[in-house]
Amino acid sequence: MKQLLLPLVVLSLLAVPALADEALAKKKNCLACHAIAKKVVGPAYKDVAAKYAGQNVVAKLSTKIMKGGSGAWGAIPMPANPQVNQAEAETLVKWVLSLK
Repeated sequence: MKQLLLPLVVLSLLAVPALADEALAKKKNCLACHAIAKKVVGPAYKDVAAKYAGQNVVAKLSTKIMKGGSGAWGAIPMPANPQVNQAEAETLVKWVLSLK
Protein backbone atom coordinates (compact mmCIF):
# COMPACT_ATOMS: atom_id res chain seq x y z
CA MET A 1 0.00 0.00 0.00
CA LYS A 2 2.80 2.42 0.87
CA GLN A 3 4.43 1.70 -2.49
CA LEU A 4 1.27 2.91 -4.26
CA LEU A 5 0.76 5.93 -2.06
CA LEU A 6 4.14 7.57 -2.63
CA PRO A 7 3.79 7.88 -6.44
CA LEU A 8 0.29 9.32 -6.00
CA VAL A 9 1.55 11.94 -3.57
CA VAL A 10 4.40 12.90 -5.90
CA LEU A 11 2.07 13.17 -8.90
CA SER A 12 -0.40 15.29 -6.97
CA LEU A 13 2.38 17.69 -5.94
CA LEU A 14 3.48 18.02 -9.55
CA ALA A 15 -0.06 18.83 -10.71
CA VAL A 16 -0.64 21.64 -8.19
CA PRO A 17 1.59 24.27 -9.89
CA ALA A 18 -0.12 23.71 -13.26
CA LEU A 19 -3.53 24.20 -11.71
CA ALA A 20 -2.36 27.23 -9.76
CA ASP A 21 -1.02 28.89 -12.90
CA GLU A 22 -4.23 28.24 -14.79
CA ALA A 23 -6.04 29.83 -11.86
CA LEU A 24 -3.74 32.85 -12.15
CA ALA A 25 -4.52 33.10 -15.87
CA LYS A 26 -8.23 33.08 -15.05
CA LYS A 27 -7.79 35.63 -12.27
CA LYS A 28 -5.84 38.00 -14.54
CA ASN A 29 -8.43 37.64 -17.33
CA CYS A 30 -5.98 36.02 -19.77
CA LEU A 31 -8.53 33.38 -20.71
CA ALA A 32 -10.84 36.02 -22.16
CA CYS A 33 -8.62 36.01 -25.26
CA HIS A 34 -6.67 32.75 -24.98
CA ALA A 35 -7.43 29.07 -24.39
CA ILE A 36 -5.05 26.22 -23.73
CA ALA A 37 -5.75 24.16 -26.83
CA LYS A 38 -7.60 26.38 -29.31
CA LYS A 39 -7.30 29.84 -30.81
CA VAL A 40 -9.75 32.36 -29.42
CA VAL A 41 -8.83 36.01 -30.11
CA GLY A 42 -5.19 35.24 -29.43
CA PRO A 43 -3.27 32.03 -30.09
CA ALA A 44 -3.78 28.83 -28.12
CA TYR A 45 -1.28 28.52 -25.30
CA LYS A 46 -0.12 25.17 -26.71
CA ASP A 47 0.69 26.93 -29.99
CA VAL A 48 2.70 29.55 -28.09
CA ALA A 49 4.58 26.78 -26.27
CA ALA A 50 5.34 25.04 -29.58
CA LYS A 51 6.51 28.25 -31.29
CA TYR A 52 8.91 29.16 -28.49
CA ALA A 53 10.03 25.63 -27.49
CA GLY A 54 13.67 25.55 -26.43
CA GLN A 55 14.04 29.33 -26.53
CA ASN A 56 14.86 31.63 -23.62
CA VAL A 57 11.84 33.94 -23.97
CA VAL A 58 10.54 34.35 -20.41
CA ALA A 59 11.63 38.00 -20.19
CA LYS A 60 10.39 38.83 -23.70
CA LEU A 61 6.96 37.25 -23.23
CA SER A 62 6.59 38.61 -19.69
CA THR A 63 7.06 42.11 -21.06
CA LYS A 64 4.52 41.41 -23.79
CA ILE A 65 1.95 40.32 -21.19
CA MET A 66 2.42 43.49 -19.17
CA LYS A 67 2.90 46.04 -21.99
CA GLY A 68 1.14 44.41 -24.94
CA GLY A 69 2.50 43.82 -28.41
CA SER A 70 1.68 43.09 -32.03
CA GLY A 71 2.85 41.26 -35.10
CA ALA A 72 3.91 37.92 -33.66
CA TRP A 73 0.55 36.22 -34.30
CA GLY A 74 -1.10 38.34 -36.96
CA ALA A 75 -2.82 41.69 -37.19
CA ILE A 76 -4.72 41.65 -33.89
CA PRO A 77 -2.56 43.28 -31.20
CA MET A 78 -2.29 41.94 -27.67
CA PRO A 79 -3.34 44.72 -25.29
CA ALA A 80 -1.33 45.55 -22.19
CA ASN A 81 -2.43 43.88 -18.98
CA PRO A 82 -1.52 46.37 -16.22
CA GLN A 83 -3.05 44.17 -13.52
CA VAL A 84 -0.19 41.65 -13.98
CA ASN A 85 3.10 42.35 -12.19
CA GLN A 86 6.53 41.06 -13.23
CA ALA A 87 6.50 37.97 -11.01
CA GLU A 88 3.00 37.01 -12.14
CA ALA A 89 3.91 37.53 -15.79
CA GLU A 90 6.94 35.29 -15.44
CA THR A 91 4.83 32.64 -13.70
CA LEU A 92 2.27 32.78 -16.51
CA VAL A 93 4.94 32.54 -19.22
CA LYS A 94 6.62 29.55 -17.57
CA TRP A 95 3.25 27.83 -17.28
CA VAL A 96 2.35 28.51 -20.93
CA LEU A 97 5.74 27.28 -22.11
CA SER A 98 5.29 24.07 -20.10
CA LEU A 99 2.13 23.12 -21.99
CA LYS A 100 2.43 20.47 -24.68
